[in-house]
Amino acid sequence: MKSSLKYYTIKYLIVVLLLIIAVWAALFYAFILDEVHDNVDDGLKDRKIQIIKAIYLDPQLLKNNEYGFNEFKVKQISASDYKDKNRLYNKMYYMEYDDQDQPYRVLETDFVDQFGHYQKLKIRASTVEQNELIYDLTSALIVLYILLVASIVVVNGFLLNKAMKPFYLILNKLKKYQFGVSSPSAPEKYKVKEFEELNTEIDEMIERNELVFHQQKQFIENASHELQTPLAIVINKIDLMIQNEDLEEKSVNTFVEVKNDLRRMVAVNKSLLMLSKIENSQFNKVQTVNFNEMINALLKEYEDFIEFKNIKVNVSEEEDLISDFNPDLANVLLSNLLKNAVKYNHQNGNINIIIEKDRMIFQNSGSVKALDREKIFNRFYKQSSDHTSSGLGLSIIMSIIKQYQAWAISYEFENEMHNFILSKKQKPSDPKGLKYISKS
Repeated sequence: MKSSLKYYTIKYLIVVLLLIIAVWAALFYAFILDEVHDNVDDGLKDRKIQIIKAIYLDPQLLKNNEYGFNEFKVKQISASDYKDKNRLYNKMYYMEYDDQDQPYRVLETDFVDQFGHYQKLKIRASTVEQNELIYDLTSALIVLYILLVASIVVVNGFLLNKAMKPFYLILNKLKKYQFGVSSPSAPEKYKVKEFEELNTEIDEMIERNELVFHQQKQFIENASHELQTPLAIVINKIDLMIQNEDLEEKSVNTFVEVKNDLRRMVAVNKSLLMLSKIENSQFNKVQTVNFNEMINALLKEYEDFIEFKNIKVNVSEEEDLISDFNPDLANVLLSNLLKNAVKYNHQNGNINIIIEKDRMIFQNSGSVKALDREKIFNRFYKQSSDHTSSGLGLSIIMSIIKQYQAWAISYEFENEMHNFILSKKQKPSDPKGLKYISKS
């Protein structure tokens, strides 16, 4: 799931902070333990000097062979075991009060007493329990980490919101921008140099795009107009020639074929112009459109075409399909879907139009084979060998749908019926969820 820039940075900051605190805790623990041992060792060395002095003054202390209140013991050793060196180490001793072993720091040292005998002196001092130290340190760090994370979320969130405000203003301006729609706004001045440069570059980019857009729009309109006029003139001249009674039947048939090709060229020119206008977002005005009313009006326009092929049309209006849409594009969309259902239907066929709250389904009989889902909405793809088709009808439908991200068009083939599903939600259509109307 995608997250905003603020939470994206905070997420990684929290992870990095956790790693830093973990490393810092290990180093801090080692440092504290070393400091504790150093302090205890210094105390043991100081006590060693005091105890040896006391032994020289009181020989009875040489009989102290077990740890007592003074936490030291003395044991006579041989000359070969004598070592002129202090030995420090950790050792666990059982304590009756705690009923468990406790950590101690032990100092071992050898000395020669006043009688010339070699003695081994062991002095111990209670030290910190490592397990308890780790537990206390971990608990404190967890609390510290939670407080730091909470502080970072609050402080960083506030600072990022304030610092990124110009960015969101620029982003909002881009979201509202549409080709060919002027939206005058007061020039913004930003304190951050990068945002100021970003805004300037975006404004210049919009100006360049607008210039190219208007040039392209003007070229397409001029080219379309210049093509339509000579094509219309040529068709009219051919009509006049066909009416000439002196022409042979073969010549007449040839002129009829040429006329049909020219009409197809006119249709292709109009369709390409429509595609260009749609893809260049020249239909920007949006208003509330009632698709039920629009399809019923189109059915009346296509009534002669439908009767000519003796097609039975069944309209099931379960609910009103109402949405914000450009009315011209909505008319082209439904017109092409209806025309497709009629044109590629067979004689005495069936058309079912199901209107629901969030979708409209066009079902039509026709070819007993399914169409290619991968190519059906491509330009110049033809469903049959019909030479009168421009192959742009379904492509125009897809171009319109792409202008509205909340809409989708899909194709299914079941029960020898071709289904074009126009849906307000971009969800994969479920063939099992389609509602079919009996052909009878």
